[in-house]
Amino acid sequence: MASSSGNSSISTKSQSSGSEGDLQVVITDERKNKRKQSNRESARRSRMRKRNHLDQLTKQLSQLAKNNGEILATIDITTQHYLNVEAENSILRAQMGELSQRLQSLNDIVHDIIINTTTTYERDCYLTSAQNFTTTTYTLCLNQPVFQW
Repeated sequence: MASSSGNSSISTKSQSSGSEGDLQVVITDERKNKRKQSNRESARRSRMRKRNHLDQLTKQLSQLAKNNGEILATIDITTQHYLNVEAENSILRAQMGELSQRLQSLNDIVHDIIINTTTTYERDCYLTSAQNFTTTTYTLCLNQPVFQW
């Protein structure tokens, strides 16, 4: 009987160490499960941050594409306006050249008429007071007599 009592003591020890081992396994499993759950939550939050960031980048891309379109439209309008103004300026330059030539011709004619039909005194008076219609206006000399007797 003594042997049976010794066996029972060994079996009690192995049962108690077995239940301590089971408890260790349970605690380790709980820690593993808790860690797995924490990792899942962390991965879920990371995916949500990534999705939100992607959504923000997509919105930003859309806004930048819209702004780019508006800028291109403004550039097109400005370019067209510039071309119109440049064409108008070209026409005005040509007209100015023609009018300048016509004015010079008229000045030459007036000059020839005055030289051929006036006295030396009148010629000098005219030439000193109004050399060219483009820069001064035609004025009479104050010393010129109004009546000739």
